[in-house]
Amino acid sequence: MRIGELARRTGVTPRALRYYEEQGLLAPERRPSGYREYGDRDVDTVHGIRTLLAAGLTSAVIAEILPGLPLPGRRRPGPTCPELLAVLARERARITRQLDELEASRALLDAVMGADAPSEVIRTPGR
Repeated sequence: MRIGELARRTGVTPRALRYYEEQGLLAPERRPSGYREYGDRDVDTVHGIRTLLAAGLTSAVIAEILPGLPLPGRRRPGPTCPELLAVLARERARITRQLDELEASRALLDAVMGADAPSEVIRTPGR
């Protein structure tokens, strides 16, 4: 199938599919004309990429772990290799740190919004 058909089947724009190829996430065959040719397996791969992106992983991390993920319907639940689990644990820790930073930011905003005199909460460095 060509890129437009893959885009229709996955709900992803052709531009995003070309980006995934640039990042090493997809490797379509090339016709003699230069057109990309995708297979049914690429549909599953794109859905997997979208799931991992939604989980907060970067395209670089996805490129690192994608080869270690078993195909849908041919796997036990969860990742199967220790290296993959280590990468996912590292990414989970990174996301947890980001959540902690966001919660601290929200608490600071709550303090500013709830203060009778916000200037007492907002301090200029060095004063």
